[in-house]
Amino acid sequence: MALTGGDVLLDRSEDGRIAYLTLSHGKYTVVTWEMRQLVADRFAEIDADPEVRVVVVRSDGEHFTSGGDIAGFMEVDPIDFTDLGHNVTAPARSAKPVIAAIDGYCFGVGCEMVLSCDIRLGTPRTQLALPEMNLGMIPGSGGTQRLSRLIGLSRAKYHIMTATRIDAEQAHDWGVLAEIHPDRDALYAAVEKLAVKMAGFSPAAQRTAKEVLDKGIDGPLHTGIDLERKAYAMLRSTNDFAEGVKAFGDKRKAEFTGR
Repeated sequence: MALTGGDVLLDRSEDGRIAYLTLSHGKYTVVTWEMRQLVADRFAEIDADPEVRVVVVRSDGEHFTSGGDIAGFMEVDPIDFTDLGHNVTAPARSAKPVIAAIDGYCFGVGCEMVLSCDIRLGTPRTQLALPEMNLGMIPGSGGTQRLSRLIGLSRAKYHIMTATRIDAEQAHDWGVLAEIHPDRDALYAAVEKLAVKMAGFSPAAQRTAKEVLDKGIDGPLHTGIDLERKAYAMLRSTNDFAEGVKAFGDKRKAEFTGR
């Protein structure tokens, strides 16, 4: 059955603070219907683990992913497409920061998945695309909405309606990629360094920053500022903030616990 196959592997760092989610399905890492649900299942496990502070999404194929299992889609009942994308966009709903390490092709559902992550790093080989127009279709897992919010409506219309790829340099210039590294080894080393750094911050502050940014961006400025102010006041009462202030005065590294 074309809908099955592939895996989404879950590993953790030695200290348990970093979770690594690895897409695994051949050279081009074709994402099957089964793998979509596995993404949601793995994130449910990660979100329930208080030890995990940062999530890294990557692939063990030659390319991050060439996209979904296109032939398999014809086996899915149209009514099942009404919830399409809720599973692979679990990174957006996770309270934990999610970093995507993207090497090679990142097309279709894979592109929609990384657009739902918080931070994206790539290599010169990285290419992003939402090529569904070639199939007489549009992106169905949040791609139209997330890409337009990241690069602007005019650019998003061009790349979605013409199925044109975005290369690494352009993606970096537009802020879709935060950094570009020479090759996969350098990319993974940089992602690891970033994940370790973020894992050292207060989980409460990281979670709150993600929520304020995500919820504030779609509302009027005054609403976002009100949300930020209330969140700031809430964090004032945390042990982590008290620890941060004390550590600053003591000229030492703060030890945050998430409380």
